[in-house]
Amino acid sequence: MKKIIQWAVIVLFVIGIFMLGRCSGSKNVNQQVLSNSLIVKEIAELASLEVQGSASIKRSNVENNGEWTDNLKRVFAENTIWVTVPYTAKYGVNVTDQNFSVSQKDKLITVSLPAPALLSYELRLNQMETANKKGWLMFSDDETYTDVQKKLYETSREQLKNNGQYIEQSKEKIRKIIGTYYAPLKYDVEIKFGSEAPKRLQLK
Repeated sequence: MKKIIQWAVIVLFVIGIFMLGRCSGSKNVNQQVLSNSLIVKEIAELASLEVQGSASIKRSNVENNGEWTDNLKRVFAENTIWVTVPYTAKYGVNVTDQNFSVSQKDKLITVSLPAPALLSYELRLNQMETANKKGWLMFSDDETYTDVQKKLYETSREQLKNNGQYIEQSKEKIRKIIGTYYAPLKYDVEIKFGSEAPKRLQLK
């Protein structure tokens, strides 16, 4: 709810500046918007990309190699576990005074931001689905499930942390929202993420 209110304030602010600029044609209004880096910083922080999906893992002590020992283990000592858990991940920029800036040269605005990254990752364990296959001599073990859940969290989080597709989607979302902020001012805008070369926005 708090985030929705924040977004509403920003949207109303942008609309207000746009209408004020159109009605008065004030150069001072435009200059104030250009130099208001705090608003741009707030927009960049709020423009997070939320991704939902499911993470799965299988752990088994059976190798399925066709050996008679493996077949014997399958009957008496197999311990195979499947776990599937929905997740929610958020990508965005962690902005500080050291890695963020807004500069202006003539009619070009340059916004420098840190590279987007995985900001949060949560497994929704209350929606977890599990299955197991055990040999005759094996019994349920809660510690095994706990260990599998921990491994699932570590491996799936690492995969999402390095997911280039989601990171690019996060960049595009930030570019689009910052572009919406600057579009009414008729300035050229470019955004720079980390050490990458700046990319100029196509403003409408």
